[in-house]
Amino acid sequence: MIVFVTLKWQQNRKIYKLSRGVSTAGELSDIANVPRSRSYDVLESLEKKGFIIMKLGKPIKYIAVPPNEVLERVKKKIKDNSERELKTIEQLKVGEIINELNLLHTQGIELVEPVDLSGSLKGRDNLYNHLETMIKGAQKSITIMTTTQGLLRKLEILKYTLLKAKQRGVKIRVAAPITKDILSQIKDFSKIAEIKNTNIKARFCLVDGKELTLILLNDESVHPSYDVGVWINTKLFAGALERMFDSEWKRMKAI
Repeated sequence: MIVFVTLKWQQNRKIYKLSRGVSTAGELSDIANVPRSRSYDVLESLEKKGFIIMKLGKPIKYIAVPPNEVLERVKKKIKDNSERELKTIEQLKVGEIINELNLLHTQGIELVEPVDLSGSLKGRDNLYNHLETMIKGAQKSITIMTTTQGLLRKLEILKYTLLKAKQRGVKIRVAAPITKDILSQIKDFSKIAEIKNTNIKARFCLVDGKELTLILLNDESVHPSYDVGVWINTKLFAGALERMFDSEWKRMKAI
């Protein structure tokens, strides 16, 4: 039976694949052109991971585990690690530490100058993670202005978070250019938020008239990795923007 052993020599950053049945460290070292002293380290690492089996004797020989079995072992290890880390996070959420951190964060914000409550966000994933956090903290209102494709993305990524906000009694308004081909897709979204059509191209999310994330670039011409936004927490500017939006909202057409 043909099995595979993979040796990686980090100094040259090359990967050598060896098709062998049973081999000694010396044979593997010669074929892979890896120094023998280094090959023992690599083989020991592969053995610990369960990728090879060491056959006792003189000289010591190594048997490679079938590739499918290797994949299953890697999959099981990743799953076990993920479950353990998730369990740890869940325990932290109900512990005293998170309560103390939340208290420190809340009290600390009250002492921070408004000009310090701002930051930049790069990458669409980071932007949506931040929008989700803002929406989770909303108490009264959420105002979103976006593009056609942005509306569909928010329906996919933020729908559940927005639904939870609506259930808390938060008023949600969304303005975007609405085309006929997306009407069926946003039908369910209209049960969560009041949606109106606008020809204005803008991208922002405003929460409770005080917290604002402005997305600066046109999503039609920028790669998601290079999307950029600015977050600010100030009643002065956010409140003024909300009043201007209120005026424009009255002229927008409901879908």
